[in-house]
Amino acid sequence: MPALPAAYRVSHLDALEAESVFIMREVAAEMERPALLFSGGKDSMVLLRLAEKAFAPARIPFPVLHVDTGHNFPEVIQFRDDRVADLGLRLVVASVPEAIEAGLVSEPPDGMRNRIQTPVLLAAVEQHRFDALFGGARRDEERSRAKERVFSFRDEFGQWDPRNQRPELWNIYNGRHHPGESIRVFPLSNWTELDVWHYIARENLPLPPIYFAHEREVVERDGMLYATCEFLRLRDGETPFRAQVRYRTVGDATCTAAIRSTADTVEKVIAEIATTRLTERGATRGDDRISDAAMEDRKREGYF
Repeated sequence: MPALPAAYRVSHLDALEAESVFIMREVAAEMERPALLFSGGKDSMVLLRLAEKAFAPARIPFPVLHVDTGHNFPEVIQFRDDRVADLGLRLVVASVPEAIEAGLVSEPPDGMRNRIQTPVLLAAVEQHRFDALFGGARRDEERSRAKERVFSFRDEFGQWDPRNQRPELWNIYNGRHHPGESIRVFPLSNWTELDVWHYIARENLPLPPIYFAHEREVVERDGMLYATCEFLRLRDGETPFRAQVRYRTVGDATCTAAIRSTADTVEKVIAEIATTRLTERGATRGDDRISDAAMEDRKREGYF
């Protein structure tokens, strides 16, 4: 009897990658001036690799945009600049310190600049006339992000209304918009943190060293470990100490906490994440603890 053809199988990661590549190509076909939000973090590194694959052998056909609070970890900023240089990309930096100096925003009393990123981002979108922004948000991260469509419509003020989003049937995405409106696009919507790390391992992607266990001086605040630095104001009674930690997400040093960990390789990080019951934002982002709807409130204003 003739041999039966081998079954064609697509791995879980291959299926996620194919979906994300398709989304990126759809945006490139429909939109005039897209950009990719790039912080130097793990999710934006995965987005960069997906963009490389989507448009190879050509270069990535859009710039990368970083909203810099001025309170970022120096290792991450150095990594961001190195990757942009390696790939020959155009980097657009929307600077919060420059916006404060220009009077666009005011320094918050607590020194936490996460919320004042929004008007800086919206000003950069208007200045460069970006009509689509790729972001690395995933539905498993946080409740308001679970409400997001893959194509998330923003009005002429850059604001998000969760009740005014378009249906997405199968893989049909509607990018139509009027001048001044824009779309936030989330190719990693259906990925999990574990998927991201498995992909990093498979693609051998470089990451900033703070994602892996290292010794650092920290202070415990509200049950979380914050790195002591020039941006973090110590409160009465707080005593810094050294601990073996790593970061699950990167962002503003004043609101991004570390976790105790001995995971100093990708394989150990994967094993650690496989047993955790908290998302990276729930475990390490102080800005999300302001209220139960903190992230959704910021997103309505125009946040990432």
